[in-house]
Amino acid sequence: MKETTIKPYKLKNGDTRYMFKIYVGIDPLTGRQHSTTRRGFKKKREAELTYNRLKLEIYNGTYKKLQYETFQDLYNEWIVHYEKTVEESTFIKTLGIFKNHILPDMGSYRIEKINATVCQKHVDDWIKKLKGFRVVKSYAAKVIDFAIMRGYIISNPFSLVYMPKKRSLKKGKNYYTREQLIECLNAFKNTSNLKIYAFFRLLGFSGVRKGEALALTWGDIDFNKNSVNITNAISYGKYSNLYLKSTKTRDHREVMMDQKTMHILKLWKNEQAQKLKLLGFDIEGSQLVFNNTKNTFINPSTTRKWLLKIQNKYNLKHITTHGFRHTHATLLVEAGANLVGIQQRLGHSGNNTTTNTYTHHTENIKIETLKKYVDYIKY
Repeated sequence: MKETTIKPYKLKNGDTRYMFKIYVGIDPLTGRQHSTTRRGFKKKREAELTYNRLKLEIYNGTYKKLQYETFQDLYNEWIVHYEKTVEESTFIKTLGIFKNHILPDMGSYRIEKINATVCQKHVDDWIKKLKGFRVVKSYAAKVIDFAIMRGYIISNPFSLVYMPKKRSLKKGKNYYTREQLIECLNAFKNTSNLKIYAFFRLLGFSGVRKGEALALTWGDIDFNKNSVNITNAISYGKYSNLYLKSTKTRDHREVMMDQKTMHILKLWKNEQAQKLKLLGFDIEGSQLVFNNTKNTFINPSTTRKWLLKIQNKYNLKHITTHGFRHTHATLLVEAGANLVGIQQRLGHSGNNTTTNTYTHHTENIKIETLKKYVDYIKY
């Protein structure tokens, strides 16, 4: 076996580091001789220990070529596979987590140097800085799991990290009572902006998600049957573009609606048609129900601005746009709707056999659930 001595070299700042190159044998795939280089050792003794360990692994036949030497190397391949398993919007969020938090901290680390102490240090830093530190830690651990799958390491040091117990923080309840919902909808009604009033009326009386409502076209609205068909949602994609995606549970659902909400939607449809005609657009089934000034998707963040303006003007309780979905679910429970009907209406996936069995008998459940809600709200 060809041996190479430990060599010193200088960094730009003048510090000394040590490196070595060692012959590891014939690559079975290419038939070529293969060597590996290791560098960055602060002490010569550290380099010698690693060199001798590799020699022993090569002699025993346990050495595995490090195709990925750093965390960044591993991430570069892992993210390619990960992209194929999730929605584009989830992928974009994941890219941001790595770009902003994980790679700046761990990207340059050599895989064999990442241990529980190193992982604990970064988790502790994330806990101090980030509300969603658990998610960041989870994603960093996924990359290490990928290294285990590839056979480069045998255990995940993130599994040895101490994590604080989840604390139940007292937060303001993100929903309205019956009276608060009516007060808020009346405030929107008084603004004389029919589109915004129709939007929040729909949320309050259907429980649909914001992204689902903003994806609706008039072809999804059945005025004869008084129903709204939820088939898609909008979300952020690459380069912050908005795109259509499947619903959160990937299911299509029909939401039965009360006559007053449908009447408000019809009024908005007529007003929208007049405005679009002036701009040279013809309203069709593919026309968005809620459009922006360019007749394209409304940015989801815009609805928050609409809501805050009203809440501040009328001194209303502050909830988020998503809080209207929580409001609808809470008031359905108060109205006495059964679990199957609530799950159906909100598009929640049933997790038990009983629920899945009864959801086949949908029409009566849909009608009864809506009736209980309308009778309870009386608005």
